[in-house]
Amino acid sequence: MAKTTDRKPLFGNKRSHALNATKKKQSVNKQKVTIDGKKVVTTVREAKKNKKSA
Repeated sequence: MAKTTDRKPLFGNKRSHALNATKKKQSVNKQKVTIDGKKVVTTVREAKKNKKSA
């Protein structure tokens, strides 16, 4: 694998109807993508951006 993306997951609170707060993590959508013959782990957003510019 070549370089990976530097994006981090989002953190926040999950709120119930009774306003109980529990920590939650929203992960980044990372995928293995081949760019110019090299396999790279990037987010889907970055992969779409690279595909559009190419």
